[in-house]
Amino acid sequence: MELRHLQYFIAVAEERHFTRAAARVGIQQPPLSLQIRQLEAELGGPLFVRLPRDVALTELGEAFLPEARHILERVARVKRRMQQISRGEAGHLRIGFAGATYFEPRVPAWIRDYRAQYPDVHLHPQQSNTASLLAALMDESVDAAFVRTPEDVPPGIETLPVVDEPMVLALPLSHPMCARKRVPLAALAQDEFIVLPREISPSLYDRTIAACEAAGFRPKLGQEAPQITSIVPMVAAGFGVSLVPASVRQIRTPGMGFWPVDGDVPSAPISLAYRSDHGSAALANFIAMLPADSPESSDSASPVV
Repeated sequence: MELRHLQYFIAVAEERHFTRAAARVGIQQPPLSLQIRQLEAELGGPLFVRLPRDVALTELGEAFLPEARHILERVARVKRRMQQISRGEAGHLRIGFAGATYFEPRVPAWIRDYRAQYPDVHLHPQQSNTASLLAALMDESVDAAFVRTPEDVPPGIETLPVVDEPMVLALPLSHPMCARKRVPLAALAQDEFIVLPREISPSLYDRTIAACEAAGFRPKLGQEAPQITSIVPMVAAGFGVSLVPASVRQIRTPGMGFWPVDGDVPSAPISLAYRSDHGSAALANFIAMLPADSPESSDSASPVV
């Protein structure tokens, strides 16, 4: 039994006439009659009663008609679905987020625009850190990830710049530098810096060290934070000071605040990382939606307490 047999049968059943059905499906009447006889032989009985001017369905034909329609409708749905997937209009994407990248306004805006344009692509967010997400890309357990742009990108991984986010200082409100509108890094040479472990976020760790060294001192490293969102309460609790991406200012905790850096402002760039051989049309559409004129992150020129 082939799909054309079902199409021919439905045409005859609906037209109640072999000649009209043959014209409808685009073949001659004798080949159509032959195809119907082959189908009847396979099903084990006649589907039609041949009348002088038309045909009528037998009991077998009446039972087979809804089944044939259901099969063709199901095939049509599958075909449409596969075409949608091949165009990237349906399917699934596993998207990772590292280092509080989801706080940077450009990232949720990108996600929101994509979901509006491709509502049939289901996004599965995964929160982790840059190192773990790069490993997840390599073993194909995520499709793409917003990461703090690494210096060393593993082979086979592409990175697409999203935004060059400035960093700000997180200080406890008891700190003497809180009286200033902008704080020079050199003024914090005697403070302990709260950092993320380098093995989970090499980019933020290295940029913090480099910014302090550019200001003339090697930072005193204090308590490490398990994740970037933990830095804010740790600063408030008096564990030390920290350099954090400006978007982290959305986390408000009593007893601490954020100050812009006076002088050269270090950055914590965000990139979208993905496998160069991903082969996903949905991911290709996701990548293509980043505008060429991607905006910078929000202004960091004023203290936030």
